[in-house]
Amino acid sequence: MKVLLIGSGGREHALAWKIAQSPLLTTLYAIPGNPGIAEHATLVPISADDLDEILAFCRGHEIDFVVVGPEAPLVAGLADQLRAEGFAVFGPSAAAAQLEGSKGFTKDLCARYDIPTGAYQRFNNAPKAKAYARAQGAPIVIKADGLAAGKGVTVAMTLDEALAAIDDCFEGAFGEAGAEVVVEAFLDGEEASFFCLCDGKTLLPLATAQDHKRVGDGDTGPNTGGMGACSPAPVMTPDLVDRTMKEIIEPTMRGMAEMGMPFSGVFFAGLMITDKGPELIEYNVRFGDPECQVLMMRLKSDLLELLHATATGRLHEVSVQWRDETALTVVLASKGYPGAFEKNTAIRALPDATDKAKVFHAGTALKDHQLVATGGRVLNATALGSSVAEAQAAAYRLVDTVEWDNGFCRRDIGWRAIGRD
Repeated sequence: MKVLLIGSGGREHALAWKIAQSPLLTTLYAIPGNPGIAEHATLVPISADDLDEILAFCRGHEIDFVVVGPEAPLVAGLADQLRAEGFAVFGPSAAAAQLEGSKGFTKDLCARYDIPTGAYQRFNNAPKAKAYARAQGAPIVIKADGLAAGKGVTVAMTLDEALAAIDDCFEGAFGEAGAEVVVEAFLDGEEASFFCLCDGKTLLPLATAQDHKRVGDGDTGPNTGGMGACSPAPVMTPDLVDRTMKEIIEPTMRGMAEMGMPFSGVFFAGLMITDKGPELIEYNVRFGDPECQVLMMRLKSDLLELLHATATGRLHEVSVQWRDETALTVVLASKGYPGAFEKNTAIRALPDATDKAKVFHAGTALKDHQLVATGGRVLNATALGSSVAEAQAAAYRLVDTVEWDNGFCRRDIGWRAIGRD
């Protein structure tokens, strides 16, 4: 099978690494890829947002299957255009991708199908949003409606913080994503992520994970795209997984089909485990980053077979197996992230990979034969262990052998899970 992978981040490196292990694969291409992905795929210098060039490449190279990694091309309709030309695609239609592309769309879906989530209101202007925030009081959550690279959400612990976040959205801090704002109730509990494949009619639960969004140790500082993750998430007991499927995932699949936009791809449900049980914070319509890295380290099954079955409506024909170990990944980021940071700093050395430990590339490039950091989140030191503590120790051993002067990381990834392990 000739496969094209779209994307260039740590998530896509993990997907490429796992797809390359499939006996079904004959050739793997990546658009645009990164130096880590180049270990497993032929890189094609086309932008992931250039839909016309991607279509032309698929035609010219007789691609059998396209796997779309990031959310932006899905929201822009890449999967629709490819399917219209007869290509099999892993990833939802633009209509179904609204689950991630519009926070308001998802909240309205939850209200319509009684999916547990925080109370909310949608606003297209600052005065009304602020009036609602004042009436509700803090803590309260302010969300830019559209795609904001994981940074459009403010968990405001004070009213002043909430009002400032509303101003940020409407004054353009997140571009068009902030043209509408969702103000919602603060949910108190422990966060977890749940992943489930869906072909529109059949669901195949995958696994749980726990991300660490804040930039600093002890979950302090501003939100980021994610500073590390572990899988499984001990907070997600079998009972909570069952409830998540019955109360959140299944009604979503049925509701999307009923609304004429059946979902095909992966549901990535961001959950808050409250006193009442699992409640939906938000949906993403692609694998998480860095959650994908820990999922791929634990996955025993053939990823390509699972993704292709999802894309072709054959999910009922496959099953999934996982390693019993815990996987944990630590994000190494450029100093200054999530604010301004220096680009093109040299990464002098990375540790060799083993079957239980690997550094995935997220924001890297080759400049004059030198590996350099080009992004905010740059590397993902990922390891397996028999417990969360063992996986954590192994991941930080990887971190400490990376030679990169401009990098930093949190030193407590997995701390909640270790408390439950």
